[in-house]
Amino acid sequence: MSKRAFLFPGQGAQYVGMCKDFVDAYPVAKQTFEEADDLLGRKLSSVVFEGPEALLTETKNSQLGIYVASVAILRTIQSLYPEFVASMCAGLSLGEYTALTASGRLSFIDGISLVRRRGEFMNEACESTEGTMAVILGLSAAEVEQLVIDVNMPNDLWAANFNCPGQTVISGTLKGIEAGSIAAKAKGAKRVLPLQVHGAFHSGLMEDAKEKLSSYIEDVTLNESACEIVMNVTGSSAEQNMEIRRLLVEQVTHPVRWEQSMRFMIAKGVTSFIEIGCGKALTGFTKRIDPLVSCVSIEKIEDLKSIEGLK
Repeated sequence: MSKRAFLFPGQGAQYVGMCKDFVDAYPVAKQTFEEADDLLGRKLSSVVFEGPEALLTETKNSQLGIYVASVAILRTIQSLYPEFVASMCAGLSLGEYTALTASGRLSFIDGISLVRRRGEFMNEACESTEGTMAVILGLSAAEVEQLVIDVNMPNDLWAANFNCPGQTVISGTLKGIEAGSIAAKAKGAKRVLPLQVHGAFHSGLMEDAKEKLSSYIEDVTLNESACEIVMNVTGSSAEQNMEIRRLLVEQVTHPVRWEQSMRFMIAKGVTSFIEIGCGKALTGFTKRIDPLVSCVSIEKIEDLKSIEGLK
């Protein structure tokens, strides 16, 4: 029997109105947002469904919004197709928390608590130091890593996301990103595009957020699960709860090795990937990493029919 994996998006995938069609059509999705509103003591649902976009884009809102929307769609899938399960789960950055919830290791209640803290602490880090990110197209991961070394601005520039062949994200201060962008173009990058983000994620500028979040991750309950979880920092699976906690903490300041994670799952026999949540970025990355594997995105109600062909 072929293996399948569930994939979950990270920050940046958010948009006003995401998941609204599921909430309007399926009680389980509506209940997920109501539960989140109750746990948070505020109307996150209003921010997600009504905006404004600038408010939703704030790190403390976008992370929670994407997490809850992804879980709402996941629960809808589970209610409609209870036999449709995954042997592996992975998520991009923030999506790693959704993946832990999907695997059964992290409860939704604890997930809300952790993601809220993560969003707040990263938001504070964004406010304290002005930083940004940019995607480099057309250079290999090794070339970008060497570029960061050559620029030699260890407090201003980091490699942040290894998404897929020819697409790597850098993170840092404004002067660091400017220097990295100039160096990338000199190396022959096809394009260097600034990202519309709130700060320099997966960089040393998030060190304060990492330290603040650490104690909350250490205290959270993690359950055992037969579903493997593939972690961003290593690009491979983690089995022991102690290791999962350590990698969740490190993830705040370390690069996301997404291409490596995908290749690990493919090597382990995964032949179909289901991206659950807003956006289709992970599906696009998968097609670049290995065009032969199947990958579908479940973002809208009409996407549910694609599950029928994968059951």
